[in-house]
Amino acid sequence: MYLVAVLGNLLIILAASSDSHLHTPMYFFLSNLSFVDICFTSTTVPKMLVNIQTQHKDISYSECLAQVHFFMIFAGMDNFLLTIMAYERFVAICHPLNYMVIMNPRLCSLLVLMSWIIIFWGALLNLLLVMHLTFTRGTEIPHFFCNLPPLLQVASSDTRINNIVLYIATALLGVFPVTGILLSYSKIVSSLMKMSSSASKSKAFSTCGSHLCMVSLYYGTSLVEYLSFTFTHSSQESMIASVMYTVVTPMLNPFIYSLRNKDVKGALGRLLSRAGSFP
Repeated sequence: MYLVAVLGNLLIILAASSDSHLHTPMYFFLSNLSFVDICFTSTTVPKMLVNIQTQHKDISYSECLAQVHFFMIFAGMDNFLLTIMAYERFVAICHPLNYMVIMNPRLCSLLVLMSWIIIFWGALLNLLLVMHLTFTRGTEIPHFFCNLPPLLQVASSDTRINNIVLYIATALLGVFPVTGILLSYSKIVSSLMKMSSSASKSKAFSTCGSHLCMVSLYYGTSLVEYLSFTFTHSSQESMIASVMYTVVTPMLNPFIYSLRNKDVKGALGRLLSRAGSFP
């Protein structure tokens, strides 16, 4: 599953970069999402695979901190990119005549760059706060990787400040992106209802369907993990949900976009045919 996730997302990046038909804002954001998904799943899965193979579940303090930091960065970037892609769909459907003016290359690059900057500093703040905590030797984390909530749960020092910052970060980096997605799609649905042509409606629904599938997969499994950890404190349910959005969702995203999108399928076909033509 890990290899499929990495290779599938890599193919999406190569297809979008090599095919001039896909040099549009939509596929620019999709390429960034595929890159983030590769990094996201690579933050946790390789270590998990080593643990399964060696039956040795230890992780060093520095490795744990690095895993926490990069997991927060790439999980946050997933949030932001899904929100930006919802905004891009809103502009494409609700303001088609001004699409290329609004979604110009400068704005697209700026949106991605600002997302990286915000996420990096937010993750760094949480990491610095974690570094001030103390842990006893041989501490067991009730998870298959170093995620921040389980890590705070097993700390032997006061974590009140950490929890406050974590809740604020969750609100800012979780609630606002979800709100942005919901607002974008409320405008999209309102615009679709005013369309008289069924063909236009069908095309619009098709372009939004892939993104909605990705949003549902990512936020659905993330919500299950958050609720199971917050209210039931069930590490088993939390881990199952974590596997879904750290392994299954990055693996399914390339299939969702390639199977539902003729442009991506065509670009992938041309890319594979060129690769097969080399001696």
